[in-house]
Amino acid sequence: MTSIPRHQPGEPNPLRALTLDQLRRRTSMKWRTYPADVLPLWVAEMDVPLAEPVARAVVDAMELGDTGYPVGTAYAEALAAFAGKRWGWDDLAVERTAIVPDVMLGVVEMLKLVTGPGDPVVVNPPVYPPFYQFVTHMDRRVVEAPLGADLRIDLGILEGAFRRAVADGGRAAYLLCSPHNPTGTVHTAEELAGVAALAERYGVRVVADEIHAPVVTAGARFVPYLSVPGAERGLALMSASKGWNLAGLKAALALAGPGAAADLARMPEEVGHGPSHVGVLAHTAALRDGAAWLDAVLSGIDENRRLLTDLLAEHLPGVVHHPGEATYLAWLDCRALGLGDDPADVFLHRGRVALSSGIPFGTGGAGHVRLNLAASPEVIREAVRRMTAALA
Repeated sequence: MTSIPRHQPGEPNPLRALTLDQLRRRTSMKWRTYPADVLPLWVAEMDVPLAEPVARAVVDAMELGDTGYPVGTAYAEALAAFAGKRWGWDDLAVERTAIVPDVMLGVVEMLKLVTGPGDPVVVNPPVYPPFYQFVTHMDRRVVEAPLGADLRIDLGILEGAFRRAVADGGRAAYLLCSPHNPTGTVHTAEELAGVAALAERYGVRVVADEIHAPVVTAGARFVPYLSVPGAERGLALMSASKGWNLAGLKAALALAGPGAAADLARMPEEVGHGPSHVGVLAHTAALRDGAAWLDAVLSGIDENRRLLTDLLAEHLPGVVHHPGEATYLAWLDCRALGLGDDPADVFLHRGRVALSSGIPFGTGGAGHVRLNLAASPEVIREAVRRMTAALA
């Protein structure tokens, strides 16, 4: 599988399109959870207008009254074409896909197919907090396999977790975050092949959350888990949600390797009733016609990543930041600042800037914060200014 060049830049940076006053008119979680004097850089929403092809698809649906139930494979076909162009992955089988309400609800349904109540699910902390919340809510137990000191999957640690997970003879799953949230780590083909080999050796079923797959830097290569040797029994979830800021337009796709097709076929029919038809139309349009817009966003995120690195070096040199190769999230190690286990609380109350606390991300999260880079450069500068002022 070869890496495919991106479209040439041609669109303006969407992260510069909206003013702070315009953004504060939004009624979503990012903008209404905290008081108006708090600068929000926490939850994974981007400060961008809709991509024009997506807006057009939604408006056309409204004008037609096309607000019924979703049907068909257009979304999966658009993802298959995008995967071929973007990642050189030509083996995404449309017939082994299913529409699900969103990625995390899709994760729940996939885990139900391959595990039962009380069974273990392995995760790699620090990791997206819903991995803990959703897994435990569905009566599974979390087994941690922490990332290594380099913030990458440590296959030795993972093997130990697999061994513990299957020790009592039950069914076990591994919930893989790829690319990894919050670190922005892009797993290599070799690492993923190692994961697949371990999973087969221990009989662990892999469910890969690949929601951030489109949000990868120009110098990195995203590798779909189902494309690596040995992953034939794997399951994956993908969506246009993160790449095109469509969290409120619910729709995602579950994908099965050839050895998991029968598992996916057992998914209850009613799960497919959960996605929004308008969401499916929006995600399809994004994948089919939104590549140039996505590239403009990715360029802006890259600029913000470099800007944050420079600002931290100048104003908060005690913060350790290893810029990731994916996502629009920055994982900041603030332990040297002496702010305790929850520096996000200090930054919120002293600096009036909202970041995600590292504690809910599991082992390795204490003393860290996650910062959302999908904002204008001016907002990033103001956030660092407020963080600095919080230490005064």
